[in-house]
Amino acid sequence: MATPRLLIAIAHVLLLSACATGPARTQATAAGDDVPAEVANPADATAMHDGHLHAAPPQTPALASPVVVPLDAASLAALPRDAVTAIIQGETLKCEGVALPALMRAAGVMSAVPLHGAQLGRYVLVGGRDGDRVLFSLSEFDPTLGNRSAFVVDRCNGQQLDDRTGPLRLIVPGDTRPTRWVRQLQTITVIVAP
Repeated sequence: MATPRLLIAIAHVLLLSACATGPARTQATAAGDDVPAEVANPADATAMHDGHLHAAPPQTPALASPVVVPLDAASLAALPRDAVTAIIQGETLKCEGVALPALMRAAGVMSAVPLHGAQLGRYVLVGGRDGDRVLFSLSEFDPTLGNRSAFVVDRCNGQQLDDRTGPLRLIVPGDTRPTRWVRQLQTITVIVAP
């Protein structure tokens, strides 16, 4: 006579076979347990954790690459403005502009929820009219990861930026040195790492 434990195991196998589109496949987990390959695949809607099925985070659609983030006046005016105080070469600047993460979310290249999976393989290339280029990981701007602040500013100390630094400038207040503060900001491009 079959034991209750054996009957439960048989019912489990039959249930998994009925749910699969083909023959039941298994994949070994780190714990050494065999779980259905469909469940072990992180791209599926559910995942096995501690012997229980849990909803997996929503999958992000593939990002066309590269994506240029709009910097035109209309795009900037559509977003909330922030005041930012920063110090460069001993001078305190009180500037106004738009947070870079807000610009990237408006362009559809950064999620409003914590980044995960393929999103962590994206980077941000910022270029100035004078040829300067700097690089950021997209995850630097996620509040749950790097939580870095960066702003596209057009006014400092109550005045529009002059031609030497503007009309737009990237300010990264948390950087120890202002070497990624791009003057004459011209392009922001989000790229999927190959």
